[in-house]
Amino acid sequence: MSSPIQRRVGQVFVPVRDMPAAIGWYAALLGFEPGEATHGGTIYDIPSDGETRLALDANRTDHTPSGPPRFFLWTDDMAATVAHLRRLGVTITSDVEDIGSVVFVQFEDPDGNALMVCQRA
Repeated sequence: MSSPIQRRVGQVFVPVRDMPAAIGWYAALLGFEPGEATHGGTIYDIPSDGETRLALDANRTDHTPSGPPRFFLWTDDMAATVAHLRRLGVTITSDVEDIGSVVFVQFEDPDGNALMVCQRA
């Protein structure tokens, strides 16, 4: 079966309510210099090391976060990652779990969005 839709993710949108606060929080979390939002202050493209992009999106302020993480970020050092999250005062919502192929931890951003960091086992 074929499809004209490619099996590649182009961009993930994270709904946020307070764009300047979200930019600052993600900048501290991911280690980049904060910049200005575009599209009338409603979109911020987080600098990315890969092909898939990550954007903060303040267009859906009525969004209610619920459910599991919609994506995950990679790390090569889970212990350093957990220490970093704790230094930032991030709400960690799971223990570090080893499921064989990866070790992961789940946490929330200030808007309550579920996030995850994984390390290959």
